[in-house]
Amino acid sequence: MGNSFVWFVVNKKKDTMEIDKLTTLLTRFKNGETDLDETMKTLKHLPFEDMGFAKVDHHRALRTGYPEVVFCQGKTHEQVEQIYESLEKHNGNILLTRATPELFERLHSVDNRLIYSELGRTITLEKGPREKTGRVLIISAGTADIPVAEEAAVTASISGARVERLYDCGVAGIHRLLAQNEKIQQARCIVAVAGMEGALPSVVGGLAPCPVIAVPTSVGYGSHLNGLAPLFTMLNSCAPNITVVNIDNGFGAGFCAAMINSNR
Repeated sequence: MGNSFVWFVVNKKKDTMEIDKLTTLLTRFKNGETDLDETMKTLKHLPFEDMGFAKVDHHRALRTGYPEVVFCQGKTHEQVEQIYESLEKHNGNILLTRATPELFERLHSVDNRLIYSELGRTITLEKGPREKTGRVLIISAGTADIPVAEEAAVTASISGARVERLYDCGVAGIHRLLAQNEKIQQARCIVAVAGMEGALPSVVGGLAPCPVIAVPTSVGYGSHLNGLAPLFTMLNSCAPNITVVNIDNGFGAGFCAAMINSNR
């Protein structure tokens, strides 16, 4: 009972906009501003909408505080467009990851409010201003790691976090990282992105007073094994405040960072 109540309170704070939307729908029906058929049609699609090739989860924001995110890779442009149009009807903020410039051009012709991050390969829609709170710090070891770092940064930002970026601060020139120690001390959560040998998160973890999410990237030479080498380094870190996500998974890191940031 106690845990259930805490879960409800925490998530109610996160999804105020979605609950307000449902409250507005039911209030309009109560006041006779919309009929039963229209109300039932909206409620019918609230849990999920079956499109045949996809079941779009419209209930996720109510359950978790964050709407469903679209992973574009492997989907046709037509499928992504239909999924986006379905999500747009029910959500204030939308994030699409692994998006190509060609896909963005197609979606932008449908909705010119969309914003594309060429580096992070993300497409975002923020219908209204949202206060960014806390402090999530995104650190990349090298310039080549920036695409993954940007995916994390965009994800954390659209999820409500105030984001700051520190790029090209790898251990080969560790003075570049140490010069940013004040920002490291102020962060609520840090995402450390690195390829090659993947040493950056361990160093950051030894400096930071907060959780560090380590992201291995597929950047490196032969025995780097497309990201396995930094992945193993990060998994074996002796810094106790580090957790690790999958190779190139900037989205997962940014999402978790935003959740940590909002609950501290």
